[in-house]
Amino acid sequence: MKVLGLKLTHDGGIALLDGTRLVFSVEMEKVANRHRHAEIDDVGTIASVLADQGVALDDVEAIAVDGWHAAPGQDHTTVRLGHGPGGIDVAVAPYHEDRAGADPLRAYTAAAPWSGHEARPYASYHHATDHMLSGYCTSPFARDGAPAYVLVWDGGMLPLLYHIEPANPRLDPASASLAVRSMGPLFPIYGNAFAEFAGQCEEYRAQYEREQREAGRTRPSAIAGKAMAYAGLGRAEEDTYPVFERLLDRDDAFSIEGGVVLGRETRRRRDELFPSLTDADLIASFQAYLGGELVDSLKRVLAREGGGCHNLVFVGGCALNIKWNSTLRGSGLFDAMWVPPFPNDAGSAIGAAMTHHVVGGGDPVVEWSVYAGPSPGPVRDLPWRRRTCDAAGLAELLAEVGEPVVVVDGLAELGPRALGNRSILAPCTDPRMRDRLNKMKGREHYRPVAPICLVEDALGVFDPGTPDPYMLFDHRVRAEWAGRIPAVVHHDGTARLQTVGPGNGSRVGEVLREYRDRTGIPVLCNTSANHAGRGFFPDAGSAIEWGQCDYVWSSGTLYIAPGAADPAGEARR
Repeated sequence: MKVLGLKLTHDGGIALLDGTRLVFSVEMEKVANRHRHAEIDDVGTIASVLADQGVALDDVEAIAVDGWHAAPGQDHTTVRLGHGPGGIDVAVAPYHEDRAGADPLRAYTAAAPWSGHEARPYASYHHATDHMLSGYCTSPFARDGAPAYVLVWDGGMLPLLYHIEPANPRLDPASASLAVRSMGPLFPIYGNAFAEFAGQCEEYRAQYEREQREAGRTRPSAIAGKAMAYAGLGRAEEDTYPVFERLLDRDDAFSIEGGVVLGRETRRRRDELFPSLTDADLIASFQAYLGGELVDSLKRVLAREGGGCHNLVFVGGCALNIKWNSTLRGSGLFDAMWVPPFPNDAGSAIGAAMTHHVVGGGDPVVEWSVYAGPSPGPVRDLPWRRRTCDAAGLAELLAEVGEPVVVVDGLAELGPRALGNRSILAPCTDPRMRDRLNKMKGREHYRPVAPICLVEDALGVFDPGTPDPYMLFDHRVRAEWAGRIPAVVHHDGTARLQTVGPGNGSRVGEVLREYRDRTGIPVLCNTSANHAGRGFFPDAGSAIEWGQCDYVWSSGTLYIAPGAADPAGEARR
């Protein structure tokens, strides 16, 4: 069965599941340089995206829509798709089930004119459920037929825990292929608390107030990722944890306003409570406190459950925090842990399709690739030189010229991390490269630049250096390498590593291997290729018009800015 998954609200997306194969997932922010977290803006967008992928809406056998929270005054959740007379109201499932023990796989059915004319039936599922199954169905646990706990922690929800195990189809062939138990929240702190706490610190107050004026909580805060980086300038102080605990131990703090309440109280009583700590110390400390709460809460659950399952899936926007991911992985509570490359709402359309598939009894083991986004668009006629260039030629350019190169090659990555197909690659041997890349992208000076490394070399350069293909865990740069690759070492000595193994679906592995063979360095800088505040470049022309890099590599062609050096190209003449 072909199931179309739709995420209509922020981080809008359109995904197609054909049987057990994920055919594609197109996130709206990665279409035509749209702003980050772009929604699906009208019904016509759905048909347009499908047409670009060679699919007609009539080819689709079922439609599944991600759930959302009700607006103030609404009894039922309705999402407005489009504006004016052409817009439609789409009834969707609630954000999550209303209590522990309720059925997280419940389908909410309705009909809507998806083609702009005749109404067509669809099913909608809880937003939390779609996160849960986007994580489990892509995990090694599903592949092995193993049970797992799934922790879902998104900005607008408490950390919700589920237990999943494969169902026995012989007992009820018409039932869902997974048995899912809703276990309720781990603790009463919303996922937005970290960003909103940091938003009360001087570094982010102006940005926080601007975000609240412009969008409120209808769009994810950009502060979360920045604050995670800013924490690297400080130190987590354990003496702060009881203070945070005491300040949070109030009814008004146990709400979606909890992070704001705590941040403002911290600011108001700072000289009394935290007299010697910087903003970076406070942010690092609150981040570490929340990581500790995750571990302690899960430890209590495992003790109560009595063992038997030691696998963890972590999804939701909070699973983009590499410190929390690493804290959970290093806790010793679980034998194995999985975070998909699209843990935030970028994976919700995929999750909606997978939920519908599982609810209908479909095999929960899904074939998928992280490189399943849009292909590069056509290149306009622009005044840059161009020549044929393979992966070895790109490595030669990086080694000899030492300049950053925008890569727009192959299918785009799913999720928010650039993993080699929509990246800016650069040598990392000069510490000034980090500052240069941050300036090029209009980012704060303290923001880290991620390393990308061949998996067979990672253990010798990073600690732990274990395979991390989606850039979702924390690693330390080994002392003997820190001086050799300084551009990818964060202020606290860590790095958000991406490892590249054989057959990963991208040509970036060939580039790394050729670069290593030429230079002895198996690591490059890797940062996303995009306009500030927008999704990945959809084509080479967008990168050329951006004008911040002299080199763009796309589909076997190197584009070179007027006046830029091209030693290999000159040698061929």
